[in-house]
Amino acid sequence: MKVWFTGTGAGRPNKHRNVTGAALQLPEPHCAWWLFDAGEATQHQLMKLPLKLSKLEKIFITHLHGDHLYGLPGLLSTRSFDGGVSRLDLYGPIGLKKYIETIFQLTGTTLDYELVIHELAENASDEVVYNGLGFKVEAKPLLHRVSCFGYRIIESDAPGRLLTDKLEQLGIEAGPLYGRLKRGETVTLADGRVVTPASVTDGIVPGRIVTVLGDTSPCANALLLARGADLLIHEATFAAGMESKAHEFGHSTTSEAALAAREAGAKRLLMTHFSGRYSNEELVNLEGEARMVFPNSAAALDLGCYEILRKVSGEERGCPE
Repeated sequence: MKVWFTGTGAGRPNKHRNVTGAALQLPEPHCAWWLFDAGEATQHQLMKLPLKLSKLEKIFITHLHGDHLYGLPGLLSTRSFDGGVSRLDLYGPIGLKKYIETIFQLTGTTLDYELVIHELAENASDEVVYNGLGFKVEAKPLLHRVSCFGYRIIESDAPGRLLTDKLEQLGIEAGPLYGRLKRGETVTLADGRVVTPASVTDGIVPGRIVTVLGDTSPCANALLLARGADLLIHEATFAAGMESKAHEFGHSTTSEAALAAREAGAKRLLMTHFSGRYSNEELVNLEGEARMVFPNSAAALDLGCYEILRKVSGEERGCPE
């Protein structure tokens, strides 16, 4: 599982970075990816990444400010020309459906695939917006100037490594049954014996949790979404000491993002949505501010790829960044 950033800037593009967008690349066997926000020029940035629009399954918009969705109409249209024929689900605040339908109507845009738009209400009783295929997504409203959501992506637990000695004792040869047991399926042998994954694996591998927050000042829901997350993606529009200005516009500082990660018990923090006043060379200073509060903090970079490791039998497995 990886996260790729199509943009890490706030408000508008500049020489240092593009506006907000992050792609979550799902692990095998899914071979798909989800997009969180789509600021201007998102599809241009995607051309530089090994992600095909035809494999894009879901888009989650945090809020309707332009730096988070001006790139959406073009991206949706281009997907039709890039082999995208499968259904695509689009999630976001109320008003997203009108935004897309109005632009498509005025420009005469049609799609070669089914687009299903799910609008989220801040007072919804059910916080689960998706549940299936090994993942669940929860959404909660944040504290911003307009309706804004954060998303918590929860991967299902999986069986651990197969114990080949036990499989051999049961007379199960390497083949399709191995794969089914590894996927967590219970199998019935030719002689009627039932074999469960728990009986032939070395335990359970906990699923990963990724939290992607939209623009927000510190709030309780941010902590709830981030609790125990393997990765927290949190905006840090301003440097530490600029809390008054940050809160005036519904944003957070580096130290506040780090404090949220610490209080939520997250394992790792990636900061994004930096003000244009900070050059890329200055990001090291912003990282330093955050690390004073939460050591495992870093500033995300445009086109940067960040691996989300999974614990297997007490060890973290995965590729380095």
